Amino acid sequence: MRATIGMAISLLKLRIGVAIAASALAGVAVADGPGLLWWQPLGLALAILGASGAAGAFNHYYERDLDRLMQRTCRRPFASGAFVASPWWPLAFFALLAFSLGLASLCGGRVAASYVFLGAFTYGIVYTVWLKRRSTWNIVVGGLAGSFAVLAGAAAVDPAPQVVPTVLAIVLFLWTPPHFWSLAAAKDQDYARAKVPMLPVVVPAHAWTMAILSHAIALTAISLVPLWFGEGPLYGLGAGLGGGYFVWKSFRLYREPSKANAMANFLASLVQLALLVTGALLASVVGWYAS
Repeated sequence: MRATIGMAISLLKLRIGVAIAASALAGVAVADGPGLLWWQPLGLALAILGASGAAGAFNHYYERDLDRLMQRTCRRPFASGAFVASPWWPLAFFALLAFSLGLASLCGGRVAASYVFLGAFTYGIVYTVWLKRRSTWNIVVGGLAGSFAVLAGAAAVDPAPQVVPTVLAIVLFLWTPPHFWSLAAAKDQDYARAKVPMLPVVVPAHAWTMAILSHAIALTAISLVPLWFGEGPLYGLGAGLGGGYFVWKSFRLYREPSKANAMANFLASLVQLALLVTGALLASVVGWYAS
């Protein structure tokens, strides 16, 4: 039973999916508009988890040849042979995506469902199929997948574009490249063996470490912009502490581009995202009680 659950978590990339769903809830939290019923944010989060899982599972299926070459991924279900590739698998992933889009439309409306689709399409097709094996821009463009989740959450509250959710979407867009570049730097031999042109594999250390540090500084500065639009101190605390920690770890990586520092920076990016999302959610809860 434990092995089956572990395989499902791996196949659907649920760890990433939870982070994306939490980002969507942050989009709900910072959006202005009529309040949602309790089941709508929950349903939207489940829809995003399902759509993300469908895209992640397709990524496993499509990249099974690359995954076999990388120590980090060689135990994934398709790469290891635990699942045998067949045309039925993509159909199953598409069915999961279709169900998730229907749930997103029911809970958040058509605009929110469109953003959910764009997020899955960006990761499953644009990143996985078109860019990952061909371009160092792979994860830069792929970073849009998380941004669409934030916009989906905000659209569930009000389909019209708003400043603060858009700012958070930009932060997510800037967050994804240094997050994955740090991992690629820590596992550079894997990516070089699989011939995946992640930035740390194809440019000198001073270039990719500066790219990571620049992204960390930019996203931290931009994450503070919502304070000028009424987000409270709890949001500012989460954004400031998380961003400051990420910048500090990125600076250490720039000064000493070792595998240990790269992995530490990868973990710091997760801390930054967690604190940012937590700050947004707590600020929304406190504001709701105060009103």
